[in-house]
Amino acid sequence: MKLVRFGKRGAEKPGAIDKNGALRDLSGVIGDIAGDVLANLDALKALDLNTLPLIGGNPRLGACVGGTGKFMCIGLNYSDHAAEAGMQVPSAPVLFMKATSAICGANDPIIVPRGSQKTDWEVELGVVIGKTAKYVEEADALSHVAGYCVINDVSERAYQLEMQGQWSKGKGCDNFGQTGPYLVTADEIPDPQKLKMWLDLNGERKQNGSTATMVYGVAHLISYLSRFFTLHPGDIISTGTPPGVGMGQKPPRYLKAGDVVTLSIEGLGEQIQNVEDDV
Repeated sequence: MKLVRFGKRGAEKPGAIDKNGALRDLSGVIGDIAGDVLANLDALKALDLNTLPLIGGNPRLGACVGGTGKFMCIGLNYSDHAAEAGMQVPSAPVLFMKATSAICGANDPIIVPRGSQKTDWEVELGVVIGKTAKYVEEADALSHVAGYCVINDVSERAYQLEMQGQWSKGKGCDNFGQTGPYLVTADEIPDPQKLKMWLDLNGERKQNGSTATMVYGVAHLISYLSRFFTLHPGDIISTGTPPGVGMGQKPPRYLKAGDVVTLSIEGLGEQIQNVEDDV
């Protein structure tokens, strides 16, 4: 099942994509794609989507999950990306957090912060928690997943790596977390470690990878993170990026106003973002 949230930012309604690719309104059935709804997706899957209101036109798609409490990200989780960054493959998952205010729709613009010279792109597999997880065994970890989505983990490299302090300054800026377009329920993705992924900048392929080359897979990440804090429905884990980011280009290439970024993961849909300067 492909779940979406559509409408103006901050006032999104829940929806689903039917078998013909049309958008159906779920707002008469649920309040949002969040919380307890994510823990009981079987009720939604039992619906006959053809009986729900059809939404015409081309409404904005917001982030595909609402009510996110934690936006967790894993750094250097592809060995070839670690190499291009000049860093060692970590002996345990590297965790950092994005501000939840970074979360936005799949096709919302990338906003370059004032004074930024090194805003970068990263196509990543997003994992949305559906069932509360604490001290979860790896063998049971995937049962806690509501679904998967595409995330652009936009990053400002000078803020991340050249300033004192943690990575969060370079990771959590406004519109640095495009999420969606769809939340594809876990039953449609039998193996999250076999998904092709790519990113284009102005029509030129920059990233071309697969989740098969993750250092730490989805099940391990859920189990690992659940040791430190409880994972709640709606929490997001962004699982790392393959090589080809702007920082790794020779010479480095960073985003500027007027650029267009397109990215996709197999079975999870596509994002298209215009790059704009903050004003």
